[in-house]
Amino acid sequence: MDFKSNTFKGYLFALIATVAYSNVYIFSKAAMEVFPLAQFGSIWYLLVTIACLLFAIFNKKISQIKHLTKKQIRVLLTLGFLEIFTTTLFYLSIHIIPDPAVTGFLGNMYPVMVMLGGIFILNERFGPIEVFGGFMALSGAFVISYTGGTTLQTIFIKGTGIVFLNAIFATTATLIVKKYVREISPEILNLNRSVWMLLFSGIMFFALGESAAYSVPALRNTVMGALLEFTAILTVYYSFHYIEASRSSIVQSLKGIFVLFGAFLFFHTLPAKHQLIGGMITVIGILIMTLAQAGIFCKTYRN
Repeated sequence: MDFKSNTFKGYLFALIATVAYSNVYIFSKAAMEVFPLAQFGSIWYLLVTIACLLFAIFNKKISQIKHLTKKQIRVLLTLGFLEIFTTTLFYLSIHIIPDPAVTGFLGNMYPVMVMLGGIFILNERFGPIEVFGGFMALSGAFVISYTGGTTLQTIFIKGTGIVFLNAIFATTATLIVKKYVREISPEILNLNRSVWMLLFSGIMFFALGESAAYSVPALRNTVMGALLEFTAILTVYYSFHYIEASRSSIVQSLKGIFVLFGAFLFFHTLPAKHQLIGGMITVIGILIMTLAQAGIFCKTYRN
């Protein structure tokens, strides 16, 4: 393996993002048990914004803001609105669904949607085995969320619809970022996202009139989680420099396994048996997609 190749760099950044973002599920869940949602977002994204700003200055990327074209500004504004919906739904799902491992496994709807978006919008190529793996991942998500109910209101666990909407908005944002990541640096994209979320969280905190809470452990969890999110989003954007968005999202989908272990160690919780089985089905589906795109199943297939 050529450790200096762009492909290797892309997958390495995607793996770092996966590990970092897996822990975001854990630390944010712990923080939101104490902090109201809007207060949590305000503190969290103040820290993320500071980290993004300092890194952009350190990496000498902050000056790019002066040279943004009108088109690039429109892209950043569009991404800002998308990230408000995407990120709010993400943390709302973590807040609502008791076990973060379940949320992590349900999040595997996202790479399948990115794969479909890559095919129809970015003209990325996938073989039939990869498509089969994608549908297998979706089937696993259905198993995880199924409650045994017979009506639309009771058939899925609470929060499933939120995860689905999050996947749609996240896919849209991902495809836009992938298209413009070579024009707008990952540092500026990350800073743009955090500033929008900070403004939105601050407005919601005052609009909702929430009573502020305080806890040293919750604040510590917020600081750790915010730094991990800064790392995760930045490395995701870097991965888009070197590999397709769909390939990066496939690696990221393995976060469910990391979240499973993290949730057990931190909260001493495990998903229900059928949810664990469904989670494993989603992981197997993603692995099939990964191995297929690597040419394991069909040596004649090429990207």
